[in-house]
Amino acid sequence: MATKSVSEIMTRKLEKINSAATAQEVAKKMSEIKVSSLLVTDDTGKPMGIVTERNLVRKVVADKLKPSAVNVQQIMFSPPVTIDPGSSMEIAADIMNQNKVKHLLVVENEDLNKPLGIISATDFAGYLKDTAKFQQNNQGN
Repeated sequence: MATKSVSEIMTRKLEKINSAATAQEVAKKMSEIKVSSLLVTDDTGKPMGIVTERNLVRKVVADKLKPSAVNVQQIMFSPPVTIDPGSSMEIAADIMNQNKVKHLLVVENEDLNKPLGIISATDFAGYLKDTAKFQQNNQGN
């Protein structure tokens, strides 16, 4: 099984939230649509950062802050760490490890204005599971 590229594994549907949102609105939206991260955009739709469940836990809950009083800009990871869609999964893993993040914004030619998708640790888990299954099925051949 050949190594897949980021574009083959990434989640194409980008869930977004405006930079004026509160941490409470972030948590509510994540819960409603069952995602672990949101792309934070300005009023023009340009990506500013990524906010994750981890951000909510470490920067709001752990500090006993009032979620309705915390702006998403205070807790998001900014600027978002990016990767090219043609990059390998190994490169994506290296970038995640180097930057200590679990989500990468997929963009072509480092152009934040045209995000293509997002790749997360969950996407990696699915990729590894599929790779292991493929290898099991082809061991006797």
